[in-house]
Amino acid sequence: MFTGLIESLGRVEQIERSADGLQLTLTADIESALTPGESLAVNGVCLTVIKSSRPGIRADVSPETVRVTTLGRLAPGAIVNLERAMRADARFGGHIVQGHVDATGRIEAIVQEGEAYRVAVSFPPELERLLVHKGSIAVDGISLTIASLDGARFDVQIIPHTWERTNLHAAAPGTAVNLECDILGKYVARALEARMRPR
Repeated sequence: MFTGLIESLGRVEQIERSADGLQLTLTADIESALTPGESLAVNGVCLTVIKSSRPGIRADVSPETVRVTTLGRLAPGAIVNLERAMRADARFGGHIVQGHVDATGRIEAIVQEGEAYRVAVSFPPELERLLVHKGSIAVDGISLTIASLDGARFDVQIIPHTWERTNLHAAAPGTAVNLECDILGKYVARALEARMRPR
C-alpha cells in the first residue's frame, strides 16, 4: 500500500523483454534503502524489487502488467516516479494508493497558471463512474485531487513542489499515464451495483 506522495525520481537504465514480460533496471537515490522482496511503486505500479545494488534496482513486470499499464512503453532514459510502501508508524498523507492500475489515460493539455500548472487528462469510459469532482486520483502514482471533471477528461492542479519532484515536469500533451481511482469509491460503486442487481 502507498500514499501517492512520490519519494524519489528514478531513471530507466535497461529493459529486458521476454515472453514472461519484462525486467526493468532503474537507478535512483533510494537504491541503498531497498531490499529484495520489498514493494516499490514505479509510476504508480506496485512491483517487487528482486535486486537493489549498484548498478541499479531490478524488478520484474508480468505480461498482464505490461498489458494494462504504461510500463511496457518505457524506454531507456525515461524518468519514473518511485515510492516505497507506506509505513504503519508514519503520517498518512495523500490517499490510499494500492499500486493496482485501473487504466491508462493521456495528458491532453498542460497550462501554466502562475507558478502552478493545470493538467488535463483523458480517461476511458469505464472509469467515469469512479471519478468525482474534488475526489482523489493517482496519476503515475501521484496522489492528486480532481479540480474539474467534464465528459471523458479531468483536470488536476499541480503545485510547484509536485511539479519539480515528479516526472510531470517531463510530460507533454500525448504522454500516456497510469490511472488508479480511489479504492473507497470502488467499494461504493461495487456495493451499489450489487444492490441494484436483480435477485
